[in-house]
Formats: sequence, C-alpha cells, structure tokens
Amino acid sequence: MDKLKQIASFAAVATKGSLTAAAQAEGVAPAVIGRRIDALEHRLGVKLLVRTTRRITLTHEGSAFLEDCHRLLADWANAEASVSAGGVKASGHLRSTSPAGFGRRHVAPLVPRFLALHPEVSLSLNLSDRVVDIINESFDCAVRVGDLPDSGLVSVRLADNRRLCVATPAYLKRAGTPQHPADLARHECLALSSDASQTRGWAFTIDGDVHYLRPTGRLDCTDGQVLHAWCSAGHGLAWRSAWEVQQEVAAGLLVSVLDAFAAPPNGIYAVFPHAKHLALRVRLWIDFLKHSYGDAAYWRRVAG
Repeated sequence: MDKLKQIASFAAVATKGSLTAAAQAEGVAPAVIGRRIDALEHRLGVKLLVRTTRRITLTHEGSAFLEDCHRLLADWANAEASVSAGGVKASGHLRSTSPAGFGRRHVAPLVPRFLALHPEVSLSLNLSDRVVDIINESFDCAVRVGDLPDSGLVSVRLADNRRLCVATPAYLKRAGTPQHPADLARHECLALSSDASQTRGWAFTIDGDVHYLRPTGRLDCTDGQVLHAWCSAGHGLAWRSAWEVQQEVAAGLLVSVLDAFAAPPNGIYAVFPHAKHLALRVRLWIDFLKHSYGDAAYWRRVAG
C-alpha cells in the first residue's frame, strides 16, 4: 500500500505541477507528499522530478514512468470497481439488526433468499426494539424505521414508511369515524406509553403543516405489537406503520381513517458505521434490501 501511495502521489504532483496542490487534494501536509516521492525515487534509484522554489518539472525518466503510473492506477481503480459491482464472490459472516416487528415481517423472510444468492456468506439477524449500538456491539449494519437521530452513522434510504390511523369497523360503528385529527380527543386512542422509545407523536398534515398530536385513552403500552392486537380486537384507534397493518386494511379487518390529513412518509433505512472499505457482503445485503423494498410488487405480495 505504501508503494501505491508513492505512485499516486507522484502522479498527482506531476499532473497538478505542485506539491501543495497534490497535498490539498488528498488532505495531507505537503511534507508528506514530498517524503513519498523521495522514498519512491530512492527505491527506483532515479530522479523523477526536478523541484525548485518556483516550479516542478519531470525528468526524462519521470515522463516515461508517469505513463506507466497512470495505467497502473487506472487498473487498480477498475479492479476496485469490479469488486464493488460483485465481480468477486462475497464471503464471510454478516451481522445485521432490525426492529423486532419489522424484522419478523420484512427482514427475516428475505434472509434465505439472500443466502441462496451468496452461498459463501453466513448471517446473524438480531431483532430488538431498542436502538442497538452497532459500532460497540460489532454489527455490520442495522435496519431502522422512522426518523433517524443525529449520529456518525451512514444511512441509505431503503423505502418510504407511511403511517396510518386505523380501527376496526366495529369500533368505528360504535364510536363514530373521526373527520379531523382534533376529533381524536373524543376517541379511545391506543398510544405508546410515555416511557417508551417513540417518535414525537401521531403526525398529521393540517393546513399544509405537519402537526404532532399525543392523543390519549384508557389503554397504553410500551409494546407496539400489543397496541396492534388491541386495535384489531376493537379497543380503539391506533397509529401504525403501513407495513404492519396493510394486510388487515386490504382484507377489511381494519379501516384507515383521516387519510386526507396523512403526513409525508418518513423512511426505512439501512445504517452502517462508514462507507469506506465496506465489505462486499454488507454492500450486497444493503443493495438486496433496497432492491426488494423498491419493488412495488413486493408490498402488494405481503399485503395480499
């Protein structure tokens, strides 16, 4: 790698005509570039550059060597691109995490298909509703639903996440159908407990702006799956993700209300520590999820 850096630094200086310009492009001190070129010339036993206070010029040997350097660097870039495009088989162990509910429905079922495509990869899937510290807990990536907190993680949006306000037909027949988000104050609303990890509330677009409401009722819970079950049993209105309730809405078991006030969707994301030197198996896993969720037919199948 040191030899490659020396060659890249020499080509940059020869092309830009300045140690300073080459150093600025790489984000290092000019002295670092100078030491690399000195080491390269010492190793080759020839002078490649003539450096004065005013300018830098190539020697005859430097001009001939520069052509070979450009070709070598281009070949290296092409080799990296080939790997990035899947030209080399992915292998090794992949550790991924996801929220429990979403993971059960929309991550776990995709794992066997992914492994069938990449037989030299193994995968551990962690399902947890807590926000997993993927760096300190040594996960390669995480799937996260909803607004992302500020962090040093890199994110890739996999799909939109729509939220629906739903209830059973029996509940709406008994309590009436809300016509405006303000009507929720007169309904039994099944909300996450105040001590649960949650977003800012139920989001609605009112007069062109997004408003967050915290409706209440006699029932609340820290577990979203329990809220879903209570809603399906006719105990009140719930604000749930479309991926969670779309099957029941399609079957008429739940009814989506206040759709005219729906807030813009947030996202379903893959997050990972950094983009540089991302292992091929991780890149392919993220691409596989993005491709799967980006297919409209996928969501029709899981809702059917």
